[in-house]
Amino acid sequence: MADAVQGRQQGGGGPSLTDLIKRSAELKGQLVAFGQSARFDRWLTPLLLQAAGPERQLDEGEAIRLMDHFILRYRLPDGSSVVDRFVAGRKDLTAVDREMLLGWRDPVEGIFEIQCKEGDAVVLLNLVDDLEYRTYSNAGPAAFRGVSKGSFLHTCLVPVHSAGGPWLVSGAMSSYPKSSAREIAQAAIGLATSQPELVFRNPVKIEQGWQQMRQDRAAFVEFCGGDELVLLPAEAEDLLNAYYRHRQEAALARQPDRARGRRAGSDLRFFELPRELADSDSIGVIYDEVDGLNFYADYGMLRELFVEPALAGRRHQDLLRTYLREESIAPLPIRRLAAAHPQTVDAVFRKLLRKPGFTWTEHGEALMRRRKPWYYANEPRPGVSVIGDRLSVLAVGR
Repeated sequence: MADAVQGRQQGGGGPSLTDLIKRSAELKGQLVAFGQSARFDRWLTPLLLQAAGPERQLDEGEAIRLMDHFILRYRLPDGSSVVDRFVAGRKDLTAVDREMLLGWRDPVEGIFEIQCKEGDAVVLLNLVDDLEYRTYSNAGPAAFRGVSKGSFLHTCLVPVHSAGGPWLVSGAMSSYPKSSAREIAQAAIGLATSQPELVFRNPVKIEQGWQQMRQDRAAFVEFCGGDELVLLPAEAEDLLNAYYRHRQEAALARQPDRARGRRAGSDLRFFELPRELADSDSIGVIYDEVDGLNFYADYGMLRELFVEPALAGRRHQDLLRTYLREESIAPLPIRRLAAAHPQTVDAVFRKLLRKPGFTWTEHGEALMRRRKPWYYANEPRPGVSVIGDRLSVLAVGR
């Protein structure tokens, strides 16, 4: 983990770490005031009201977290953030100021275990991405006075100046004693599974995720008989629950000491379809090598369109339009159907798009890129989160 020594000048006579931390406090105060100004009320006020709930109550820590998220990560209608606009409007900022502020747009959210204190810094292990961060507070070392080795912090970190260097606490910081390790571990696992992008800040976890997903996919194909299924919603739920029970039993069998008293019952439910899928006529279940395990509403009807395009009606066409339009649907199901029905795919899209010269081979990929630009904007990531060794130990109470 790269770091600078406090007080030492950086990069050929640049500001010292002490100076950078002091400057960060000044800039953060100005940035928060900018974000709270009337020009952003139309976006900030609804977020505060939603967080406050019907009781219109919001504790100080949650308000600070929300404000920090708003100024650093919230996307305004033009795609910019509050910090982007702050930097663009401040012509007096130095190059160092600008680099610092723009580096804050990608904070590290996590649940951290305190490894040790080193001078004014604490060394934190992020239980979510399994990386260490040497961390300071622009409020000074007093911010860490009440924490000790082995205790935990829930917070966000931003770089002091550049990636690979020291970090700063950003926003609210909640501390928890060492005795709460198991509860903290469950919270970290929940964060890792609900937001896998937090895990994949660690490149090692990306490769581990791909490897684990390949293994899980192979087990799925063996258990279910294929990587693409069309089922009734109830059948899909039953099959997935049977599969997950099978996987748990296999995992426990490999660790007999942990298996005692934890056998999965035949009625234990691991998986439940969301309402919009449960109300569908059919469910497409596809476990892809890249896109992972996905579920698609009314997939049987969509497949009928490609099997017999001449017999398909208006509902089939409208369903395909929905698949093309919705941002929640990746290109995967359309690609699958196009590959499975090469003799009819051109006719399907010629009728839908009213383009007699359309061919999937020539124009299909360009169509997907136009309709699904968000899918191509980032590198693919595994659909399986991999937790680190330390988090695994804490989760089982060892």
